[in-house]
Amino acid sequence: MLKFRTKGEFEARISDLMIKFQKEKVGRGAESARTFICHDMIIVRLERALTPIEKTLLQSEEGKKVIKELRVRLSEIVKPELEKLISSISEANVKSVHFDISTKTGEYIYVFIMDRILEFGDGAKGPCRVQLPDNQL
Repeated sequence: MLKFRTKGEFEARISDLMIKFQKEKVGRGAESARTFICHDMIIVRLERALTPIEKTLLQSEEGKKVIKELRVRLSEIVKPELEKLISSISEANVKSVHFDISTKTGEYIYVFIMDRILEFGDGAKGPCRVQLPDNQL
């Protein structure tokens, strides 16, 4: 069982750590982050994380390709550090890490697949509830 009393505390801590990690490694962190626990997955959405030059590059198709390639390569380089960070706070092993960046919105998404379902002090086990608007069912 994790040292965090609630799933929400854990998600907030992961969000804060991911912003800090981005700031240290890229030079600029996301303006906001949201983390979601879903069974054995930790999903992190980083918003408004592009540097000013990246925003300029997004104006062309070639620039979009450059940003995507650069950010994927950077993520591969820092993946061992991210795995260690997530493992240490979750007290579980990271089985795999998946990453993508949207060249439309500038959002990053990380998905960490863990070796077990995470449990919290309040008895929560990382349930995954998705509510879609009625018109999307």
